[in-house]
Amino acid sequence: MALEIFFIQSANNEVYKKYIQALGIEPGTVASIENIPFLPISFFKTHEMVTGTFQPEIIFESSGTTGENTSRHLVKSIDLYKKSFTKAFNLFYGDIYKWCILGLLPGYLERENSSLIVMVDDLIKKSNHPNSGFYLHDHEKLYQALVHNEITGKPTLLIGVTYALLDFAEKYSMKLQNTFIMETGGMKGKRKEMTREEVHEILRNKFGLNKIHSEYGMTELLSQAYSKGDGIFETPPWMKVLTREYNDPFAINSFSKNNRFSNGLINIIDLANLYSCCFIATDDVGRVYKNNRFEVLGRRDVSDLRGCSLLTI
Repeated sequence: MALEIFFIQSANNEVYKKYIQALGIEPGTVASIENIPFLPISFFKTHEMVTGTFQPEIIFESSGTTGENTSRHLVKSIDLYKKSFTKAFNLFYGDIYKWCILGLLPGYLERENSSLIVMVDDLIKKSNHPNSGFYLHDHEKLYQALVHNEITGKPTLLIGVTYALLDFAEKYSMKLQNTFIMETGGMKGKRKEMTREEVHEILRNKFGLNKIHSEYGMTELLSQAYSKGDGIFETPPWMKVLTREYNDPFAINSFSKNNRFSNGLINIIDLANLYSCCFIATDDVGRVYKNNRFEVLGRRDVSDLRGCSLLTI
């Protein structure tokens, strides 16, 4: 199967190879998704996750508090990343040229090497609309852009970090009919933590929307999943989500005859991670449905103790 090819490719990653060897697994014996060993996501904090030898065109880094190790994703080809997120956007939202893209991403915009900023910046440029752009802390200018697009009927996507969208919502209230709001998560210590349902209710009420969209992505992945409401995410065809047992990192949950979903810690297959590792065990707790849609229910309590302590490389 095609998945075997990607597994063998990932097994050429020296770190992943040692991890597999420590588990006593031979790459050629892996014949199903259930047999694939998923790499703990924390390895991106402690090792250079590369398949082959190359000079990275860019290194994506996660945000973190002072003194905390951050994840680093060495990207061989920025064009591969752009191809991944552009094709995914087109699948879920149609041709990017039909949209005006507004970015409200303080925190991300003010630091280097954010994969989210690279994505949104490229979408802004491809949209080629005069109002497309990053608005940082200029809420008045953002409000005027939204009003203009509503009057002209321009399809608009406002992509914002959660706390910044809430800050904007406190200052302005309006009825949006041609605009979708997409939150990317994250309070970044700026506000008290809130549930997704609480955040979405505030934004729906302030902007007269029935649904709030969401993006699920991370430094360690070169693909994104999208939700068009209610926190139910869908993936592009080259991305798949599974769950594993809480107390056994190698036990993939399966659907029983009467169960339409499985709960557990989220594992992700991202075939765009061709030059790092395509098989990632995250610290997110989730629910996966049979149609490959999924929800994120929270984080594992011991998220800093990521993965399996079986191996030190």
